[in-house]
Formats: sequence, structure tokens, C-alpha cells
Amino acid sequence: MARTALAPAKVNLFLHVGALGDDGYHPLCSLMAFADFGDRLTLHAADAPELKVTGPFGAGLDAGADNLVARAANALLAAARRPVAPFGLALDKQLPIAAGLGGGSSDAGAALRLLREELKLPMDDAALQAVAAGLGADGAACLWARPVLAEGRGDRLSPAPGLPVVDAVLVNPRAPVSTPAVYRRFDELARFGEVTPPPAPEAFESAVELAAWLSIQRNDLEAAAIDVEPTVGAVLETLAGEPETLLARVSGSGGTCFALCAGDIEAEGLAERIEAIAPDWWVRRVRLGGPWD
Repeated sequence: MARTALAPAKVNLFLHVGALGDDGYHPLCSLMAFADFGDRLTLHAADAPELKVTGPFGAGLDAGADNLVARAANALLAAARRPVAPFGLALDKQLPIAAGLGGGSSDAGAALRLLREELKLPMDDAALQAVAAGLGADGAACLWARPVLAEGRGDRLSPAPGLPVVDAVLVNPRAPVSTPAVYRRFDELARFGEVTPPPAPEAFESAVELAAWLSIQRNDLEAAAIDVEPTVGAVLETLAGEPETLLARVSGSGGTCFALCAGDIEAEGLAERIEAIAPDWWVRRVRLGGPWD
């Protein structure tokens, strides 16, 4: 038993967020896509349950019961209600922490998929999605890692419009951004958005067409994220000013920004230039779409 799954970076192509509801949550509407790059999770035989975390962003990351991978495994086994042989999980953490890329939720989704299949657990997709949704707002969407429109708390999913595979560049200033802090600032600013899904075509034929439509959408958390961590604003401004960029936006609550490009040549040129401009930033050229694994 040794299998590996990609836990891809999640990108919020748009993120509309409403005012705090009586249930204590902000309603949202978001079009999510997934990158062909992310963390890697490996399931292997072991004498006792264990989770090991490695990779460039693994240092200092909790590998105990509070890690979302461990929580996902424990929640899945509790829901399955059957004993299983001991297993180990190894997480290669390639995505920055607290970066607006859904890293923890995507790691959890990869764990759920791997464990159900390898351990042959008798759970259908709906039951597995219920476990994922219980792990956090991005949990349900990150389980399948395919383009999706998320509403409500992020747990009400519907198919996304047809999306082309889009070349893009992800940039993070290596500054973790606290999601609770961003939401506190968002409430202070009180710039709440409409969360009814915007009219959209059934499919987008090109990156240029998609970027044009996205340009009239928003990330309602963008201003709050920049207030909490001003270097996010520097990244966004830099990307927006480059000729290859069709659209630049913050993903999630920050601090990663993304730029959509017309093709791989443009994305490669943009990534190389950003690395030269700001060598301390984390930069990755990716393709957006999914699923990739």
C-alpha cells in the first residue's frame, strides 16, 4: 500500500461575500478552479497511525490531531464505522501556509479520496462530501478539486461554467495572512457584496474571454486582505502592471495573488520577470482547471 495524490492549490477566480448572517457566517458566492501544482499526500502501510510533514513549507506545521489531514482521516474512519489496518500519511507541503490557496482543505480532500479508495470503505460520494464539508468552508469544493461554483458557507456546490485550461502565475509575498483578521477588517469596512450567482455563459472559449468576464466580478475580501498585510497590495499592483497579465486578483483571503495569461509563453515570461523583480516572493507558473489527479 503506497499511493500518492495531488492536493492542488485552490484559486478563487471571483469571491463575492455578504454581511455576517444570524448563523455567524458570511454567505459567499465563488467560482473556484484548481492548479496543476500543490501539495502531495502519500498513503502507506505502517505499524501504527502516523502523519509526517515535509517540504519547503512543512517546517513548524502541526502534524498532530489538529492537522486537517489527521482530522479528515479521523472523521472518515468515524463515519465509516469499521476497523482498518494501521496506515501512515506523508504530506509534502509545497504550498505556502495561510495563503488563500485552500492548502489545508485540499490536503484533507486528498486524504479522504486516498483513504476511501485504498481502504475500500463503503461510502458513496455524498457521504464522503458530507465528511469534507464538516472540515471547513473550502472542504466540500476541495474534495473533488474540479472547477465549481460554491455558495452559502462554501458547502453548496453547483457545476461551474465550462472553463478552458488557463495559464496563470501565482505569487505570494511569503507573508501568512490570517483569515479571521481579514474577516474582522472586512466587517469594519462594511463593503458587503451581492452573493447571487452572476449571469454567465455556459462555457468560456478562451482565457481572454474568461478574463474579460471576471473583470466585472470581484474579490470582496481583497481590500481587507491588503489592509491586514500591505505586501499583498504590492504583489497585486506588480502583477496588474505587467503586459502579459489579462487579470490580476487576490485569491481567497490572501495573501496569494494570481494573474491570468493568454498562453504558456506569456505565463512563463511573466513568472521569470516577477522572480527577477522580487526574488524573495514565492512564484509559480501553473495551469488552472482541474481535476488533475
